[in-house]
Amino acid sequence: MAVFVALGAFLMTLAGGWVAQRVSDRRHLVLGFAGGLMLGVVGLDLLPEAVDAAGQEVFGVPAALLLFVGGFLVAHLVERSLAVRQAAHGASEERVPQVGMTAAAAMVGHSLMDGVALGAAFQIGGGMGAAVALAVITHDFADGFNTYTITSLYGNARRKALLMLYADALAPIAGAATTLLFTLPEELLGCYLGFFGGALLYLAAAEILPEAHHEHPARSTLLCTVAGVGFIWLVVGIAE
Repeated sequence: MAVFVALGAFLMTLAGGWVAQRVSDRRHLVLGFAGGLMLGVVGLDLLPEAVDAAGQEVFGVPAALLLFVGGFLVAHLVERSLAVRQAAHGASEERVPQVGMTAAAAMVGHSLMDGVALGAAFQIGGGMGAAVALAVITHDFADGFNTYTITSLYGNARRKALLMLYADALAPIAGAATTLLFTLPEELLGCYLGFFGGALLYLAAAEILPEAHHEHPARSTLLCTVAGVGFIWLVVGIAE
């Protein structure tokens, strides 16, 4: 049942990527909306779930929050090191394609965990499975949108952006299928979500949103960002 439901997530991910491609003439609005989606996913979905799942504290701080900060710092260090390496070889510091591919790969990893969570929920019961299925299928639209946008933003070819989009679409199915073989410990899943949330927040705050306002510092771009956050809030509310 979980694998069958994951097919819905597959279609929603592709739909999100398709929308991201079709609105290229309003790139600043796309990036503003994508930044809002990422901010909403981190603050309203990933972090609460991570803190809940990871549970234990390390020197007075929840482990998920420590890994959240670690994910932010690692994303910053990776981007800076890649940018410096490219600059040393005479390339521009502004666009580092590897950062886009790394970020997209993290999105694929997140979608894989979505599939695992989906399978685990159905192991608990049908009601729990239905609630998690609604959340996964709905927010995978945002995942597809963000995966395509973030890959192409860093100067990667359309072919690579589509490759990462399809990988992201297939990931929930693969994740759900793995739960037929084993169950991922809840604490490990929480720690992963915290780390991923930190990396995602860095990309939204340091890359996506500044790029959205660089050439078009319009009110409409800001409204798209707020709309992105509001959309994720609506998704989380419906799932609850």
